[in-house]
Amino acid sequence: MTATTAWARTPERGSPFVLRLMVRIALGLGWHAGHALLHPITLFYLTTAPAAQKRAARRYLTRALGHDATWRDLWRLYFCFASTMLDRVFLLTGRIGGYEVQVTGLGTLRDAAARGQGLVLLGAHMGSFEALRAVGGAGAPVEVRMLMHTDRGSASDALFDSLDPTRASSVIPLGRPDSMLAASEVLDRGGVVGLLADRAARGERMLRVPFLGAEASFPGGPMALAAVLKAPVVLGFGLWLGPRRYVLRFEPFAEVVALPRADREAALRDWTARYAARLGEVCREHPYNWFNFFDFWEEAPDSPARAAGSN
Repeated sequence: MTATTAWARTPERGSPFVLRLMVRIALGLGWHAGHALLHPITLFYLTTAPAAQKRAARRYLTRALGHDATWRDLWRLYFCFASTMLDRVFLLTGRIGGYEVQVTGLGTLRDAAARGQGLVLLGAHMGSFEALRAVGGAGAPVEVRMLMHTDRGSASDALFDSLDPTRASSVIPLGRPDSMLAASEVLDRGGVVGLLADRAARGERMLRVPFLGAEASFPGGPMALAAVLKAPVVLGFGLWLGPRRYVLRFEPFAEVVALPRADREAALRDWTARYAARLGEVCREHPYNWFNFFDFWEEAPDSPARAAGSN
């Protein structure tokens, strides 16, 4: 089983009823009440999480922290994830009072918007993308649409879509005949097309590249799509710093992702490796913000990479 397959087959935890109950409590009683509930919720999910999931999380944290991860480190990872889920409720409903959001690199987006030039934004399952969407409130006159697979719907996705009816419309589904046309039109309007480049849908081609000290599988699709779209590429991270505190970071990545026909494979691997290297640096700076709770390095005894003798 590959890492991607392991993620795709991981069932969602938490019933729709429980999720909706938590949202009602948070919105009815306020952020402070919701935040207080995060401690028992984190304890519940951490103690009942599958052993394989906790082993995978510990392996990641050990690599990112540079020392053996402790139970406290594991708690902080799960608590950070729960915190971003709570904040998503308030960000999606426009209740941003009390939030402190720092923005770095916003000039990159503003300059491109002033030129009428679209951008490709590469993100990751790190921190909060909803916080990244809040960049519109920070004064960036840009349209943001996400290119992503929509065949793995979940109770949480349905709930968050109900909180913000514009959320679903901001997604351009991958795999449809008009997907690239829709993305190109956004770029032509000077907008931003976002891709999460650290995880893939089942069946997508993966590339083994260095990440946090060992080879891991990253999808080749995001870089291939960026090359097709022929627009400047920036990296974007919405990093959780503490209760209701975020930093939105935008960084130039490439003027264009070029994949020459003569050495397309090598170029694709090189661009993917560059992305993985920068993602690894951000993971070391903010180790509790990366939310991939599965065997990312395929270190389980029955994983194909381990069987082949690689880490």
